[in-house]
Amino acid sequence: MIYTFQLTAADFKKAIGLMATAFLFSFSLHAQGTLQDYQRAETLNGQMQHAVYNSPENIQWIEGQHKFLYSVFTPQGRQYIMVDAAGLSRQPAFDQAKLAQSLSSVTGKPVEAGQLELSNLNIIANGQQLVFRANGKDWTCNLADYQCTEVKKQKTGLVDHDDPEDDDPKGKSVTSPDGKWIAYIRNYNVYIHAAADEKDEYQLSFDGSEGDYYSPQLSWSPDAQKLATNKIRVNKPHWVYLIESSPKDQLQPKLHTRNYLKPGDALSQKQPSLFIVKTKKQVAVDLSLIPAQYSLSSPEWHKDSRSFTFEYNQRGHQEYKVMEVDATTGKVNTLIDETSKTFINYSGRHYRYDIADGKEIIWASERDGWNHLYLYDGHGKLKNQITKGNWVMREVVNVDEKKRQLIFSASGRNADQDPYFLQYYRINFDGSGLKALTTENANHKVVFSPDFSYFEDTYSRVDMAPVSVLRSAADGKIIMPLEKGDISPLLASGWKLPEVFTAKGRDGKTDIWGIIIRPSNFDPAKKYPVIEYIYAGPQDSFVPKNFVTDSRGSLHEMAELGFIIVQIDGMGTANRSKAFHDVCWKDLKDAGFPDRIAWMKSAAKQYSYMDLDRVGIWGNSAGGQNSAGALLFHPEFYKVAVSSSGCHDNRMDKIWWNEQWMGYPIGKQYEESSNVTNAYRLQGKLLLILGEMDENVDPSSTIQLINALVKANKNFDFLEIPGMGHSLGGDYGEHKRRDFFVKHLLGVDPPEWTWKQSISVPKP
Repeated sequence: MIYTFQLTAADFKKAIGLMATAFLFSFSLHAQGTLQDYQRAETLNGQMQHAVYNSPENIQWIEGQHKFLYSVFTPQGRQYIMVDAAGLSRQPAFDQAKLAQSLSSVTGKPVEAGQLELSNLNIIANGQQLVFRANGKDWTCNLADYQCTEVKKQKTGLVDHDDPEDDDPKGKSVTSPDGKWIAYIRNYNVYIHAAADEKDEYQLSFDGSEGDYYSPQLSWSPDAQKLATNKIRVNKPHWVYLIESSPKDQLQPKLHTRNYLKPGDALSQKQPSLFIVKTKKQVAVDLSLIPAQYSLSSPEWHKDSRSFTFEYNQRGHQEYKVMEVDATTGKVNTLIDETSKTFINYSGRHYRYDIADGKEIIWASERDGWNHLYLYDGHGKLKNQITKGNWVMREVVNVDEKKRQLIFSASGRNADQDPYFLQYYRINFDGSGLKALTTENANHKVVFSPDFSYFEDTYSRVDMAPVSVLRSAADGKIIMPLEKGDISPLLASGWKLPEVFTAKGRDGKTDIWGIIIRPSNFDPAKKYPVIEYIYAGPQDSFVPKNFVTDSRGSLHEMAELGFIIVQIDGMGTANRSKAFHDVCWKDLKDAGFPDRIAWMKSAAKQYSYMDLDRVGIWGNSAGGQNSAGALLFHPEFYKVAVSSSGCHDNRMDKIWWNEQWMGYPIGKQYEESSNVTNAYRLQGKLLLILGEMDENVDPSSTIQLINALVKANKNFDFLEIPGMGHSLGGDYGEHKRRDFFVKHLLGVDPPEWTWKQSISVPKP
């Protein structure tokens, strides 16, 4: 059957108009990198603020009571809640209307009850007085009449000096515990004089000098009969120079300097030193056990004054010792000797607790391939392993010496959960009685009462709103529910939950975890370039595990421009096994890239809309090194990169971070991982962003990369922001980063910047 239609000219014109409108609407809805996409990203930013209701913040237990305070954002504004754990009650912490009225009166500025923003909030004076900070000032408020008074800091006329640095040859005098003697440094040597008579003075050391002096961190034994400190042979400082081109207070630039040690620099060497007050003599301490120091801690006395301990980290971070010095003979005994063929994660996994004045020691170690706790006797003999298994002990929360129990957090113990999720446990010193205090399939953030009998637990996932409960610390049982997060306003804005995605890494066995973020107008029928936000620093793991509206890097906003955004924790990062972590050893250029690429390929097999022919990457600091390195070492996969504040050569960055992972002495591995040395390899599109006042990473690191790229005749873009420190580039840098990806991954000319001046972001 054939149908025929006759249209008038008016009808035809109307039909064409409808078709054009439909086409334009479709283009606006599904185009990528358009002005509408930019505007939607900015609007989404405003809508994400305070878009999660009923999620506790600023939890504060009241000292000496089983009560705590917290605040929540609700549809009616911010509310402050008081919970009585023993009485099982939850109620408003105070009359917010009265407090708002009182603050309005004393400040002369109108304050609404639901808009009270109070920090450092606490209740004192047996529940009769509120103390807090608001509008940049400290306040007290009597809850009987709600009279608020500003607390002003009293000027004493005295200069408040910080404690001197350990390697500062000057310092304050230190009085002995019995008050009879005063110890101090003069002319780089140790002196004491009687408290009752300054003329009754004794010089205890005689070999101090300007370059080899005794530290003012003088430590008296509890019985006041001995004195300990370190003698320090100082190193030469390494000055870094920063030029502030556009200071606010003058026309001419300013030169700034700071002492900033880098890999390979000489380090101070310390000698534990012991003095006997009765004989006024120095006791020699054997130095043969502590050569080539990276660091040596200050002396810590046992309470019975029998000895003092110190910790020794050998340069290279492959040997770490706890050592004891006999207070009578000066003999040095090694209590714990930790060694590793790669590195000891002293900066992230160090834990030591002395039980009963050092009669036992709890110590953390990765010696069995996982971070766990061990119990030693006071002579350094291992008694037993406390925690054990293919999971990671993350942090000791409390040690109960009477019950011989401890509370700790761990991750990876539940095989059916994300191995990064924090769960909390109780265990006996002998390794028995392991009890899970939290179990829900989520990441747990807890705050314990001062006596560790209760704890507030807020658990969530990136794809699950937070839930808050009050638990017993004895067995983890829920005593009462507190809050259930409401993210309906966020979802109503079009914001999409991140997806948690897992795939096998480079070895085909190890699970690699990450997240996928899609734009609010996501269309599975389209093809989307993929951009990875990267930070692969070995000191931690970085994919968010708690519910967040957006993580660092503004990932959801970037997705709105027409991209799929991913974030991944590859091998070489922390919080998994020692073997997982060791991948970074002497090879920071690895950055987990083989795992990241395998992960994205697995995701693209499942989601055909992920276009792996157009992959971008951006990151800051170590992530800046990683993102630039992606185009140098993996140009077959990554096509566009934006790198900000990058430490592009590990020899140019801070000593502790780089020597820990890249090793010592400085060898060819530093060159092999250097973006500067490998600049000639550059393929793809690169934008470098740098703040001229970067205090974290020497800005010359980026400039040296630029120098190498210029010499190699490579095409790249560079943005330097005057006055800015270590950052992703601020609002201006963020805009340039978005434009760079839009132009080079979408093939679209970004919209003119004038739209930014007129956009109105709706308030929540």
